[in-house]
Amino acid sequence: MAHFVISWRDKPGALDQRMAVREAHLAHMHSQGDKVKLGGPYLDENGQMCGSLIIVEAESLEEAQAFHAKDPYKLAGIFETSTITPWRLTTEKFSQGAS
Repeated sequence: MAHFVISWRDKPGALDQRMAVREAHLAHMHSQGDKVKLGGPYLDENGQMCGSLIIVEAESLEEAQAFHAKDPYKLAGIFETSTITPWRLTTEKFSQGAS
């Protein structure tokens, strides 16, 4: 299994639309079991959600793309940009004194 970073930025003024589908988005994430490794929203200068970053485990880029295509945020059309990038976990915790 490989890891992929899915990152997107919302269209300007999409906060109300984001909030309207947020529960469906969270339910979608929770329904994926251990596939979703990490996730959370980007925040703007006012502390408002304006995008998201999710790390998912998938067999292939195509599987990660299919996962992304079913996200309620994507289906609602709130993204201005989105990317899916292969990613490798190097360490889960940096030791003290490491640079």
